Amino acid sequence: MKDDELLQNLITDLRRGTLVLAVLCLAKEARYGYSLLQDMENQGIRIEANTLYPLLRRLETQELLKSEWDVSESRPRKYYILSGRGESLLVKLKEEWRCLSQQMSKFVSEEGGNSNESFN
Repeated sequence: MKDDELLQNLITDLRRGTLVLAVLCLAKEARYGYSLLQDMENQGIRIEANTLYPLLRRLETQELLKSEWDVSESRPRKYYILSGRGESLLVKLKEEWRCLSQQMSKFVSEEGGNSNESFN
C-alpha cells in the first residue's frame, strides 16, 4: 500500500467517530439528510452522502435519532432529530470529546508522548 493511500485510510479512521458526534450535535433541531450534509460542509466537515445516509440509519437503529416524514411538500423529506436517549448520550460524548481532545493536544504537541496521563 502506498503512503498516500495509507494516510487516507488513517484519516478516514480518525474522522469516523467525529462524524457521529457532529451529526448528533446538529440533530438537536429537526433536519433532513441533505440539510445536514450542507450544514456539515458549511462548517468545514467533509462528508459524502453515501457516508451520511447509512450513518443516519444506524443512529436511528441505535435509537439515538428519531425520524419523521414530511409529506406536506411536493417532495417528501425524512427529518431526523435527537431522541431522548440521543440527548443523554450526546452530553456524555461531548464531555469525552473535550477530555480526549485535551489529552491528544498535549500528546501531539512538540513535547508529545512525554505525558504520563492515560486516555481512560
